[in-house]
Amino acid sequence: MKWTVFGVLIAVMVTAVSTWFWADSKLNHENVLADYPGRPAAGKGTNWLIVGSDSREGLSESQMDTMHTGHDVEGKRSDSMMILHIGDHGNTLMSIPRDSWVPIPEYKASSGKTVKATASKINSAFATGNGRLLVQTVELNTGIHIDHYAEIGFAGFAGIVDSVGGVQMHIDQDIKDKDSGLDLKAGDQTLNGTQALAFVRQRHQMADQDLGRMRNQQKFLGALAHQAASPGTVLNPFTFYPLVDSALGTLIVDDDCGLTDLGSLFLAMKDVNGGGGKTLTIPIGNADYRTKTGESAVLWDTNKSKQVFDAFKNDTAVPDFK
Repeated sequence: MKWTVFGVLIAVMVTAVSTWFWADSKLNHENVLADYPGRPAAGKGTNWLIVGSDSREGLSESQMDTMHTGHDVEGKRSDSMMILHIGDHGNTLMSIPRDSWVPIPEYKASSGKTVKATASKINSAFATGNGRLLVQTVELNTGIHIDHYAEIGFAGFAGIVDSVGGVQMHIDQDIKDKDSGLDLKAGDQTLNGTQALAFVRQRHQMADQDLGRMRNQQKFLGALAHQAASPGTVLNPFTFYPLVDSALGTLIVDDDCGLTDLGSLFLAMKDVNGGGGKTLTIPIGNADYRTKTGESAVLWDTNKSKQVFDAFKNDTAVPDFK
């Protein structure tokens, strides 16, 4: 009997270790957290930059049609950006408007050419210099040291949602959006991957457009983390292994990020969704700033945003602004 129990324990340990190494091998690492002159010093707590890109990689022509993503888009752009602070004063998820008008630092393009610093929308940093330039741009404009980075494209996002059997959301009002293809009735709904992608992308039915869309993104990511971290998912091999395969196989993270770090990320997101944390958007000073070329952009509220950034840096309570 003792040898039987011992054998079972050994089998469990071998399976656990094998699963760990298998999962760790699925991660896609990129060197996005490079040091540079003037980089903000590491503060208290842990700061994640979470990026949702519009990369179509991994999608078939049929899936692009079903998801209303379009076909003729090369490369990738940042569709959403958030900073998650994990600290002693609660976890805070802060959205960054993609149209934020900020200084983009000088960088070296893939061609080797040096591109001079300029003012532009913050999502252009990702489009032209990928994750590394986006991290540097976010750090220099907020003063917040980014400790970890996570990026996922359209296919990965939809795959994660489908692998957990969909995510339950409460829809406040009927939504019918031609651009994203979303068609939902008000009430409790379980969204599949295609519906979830449309939900976090659609904005035209909202009075505040992009700002409303960011609230939806925060709400959905919290619900997704709650579902992914639930015992029904983690303890069920028929959902756990597809989840790990979908999530880690399509996720891009910084070189120093490991499975333990990702576990902390998921638990913090779950905590935010459960009311143990806070969600906000960078305080806005002008939501319709007109650039020299007539583009509409977003300007941050200098005073209020600095108070929020300082709270992230010092791991203090984040102020509430009404």
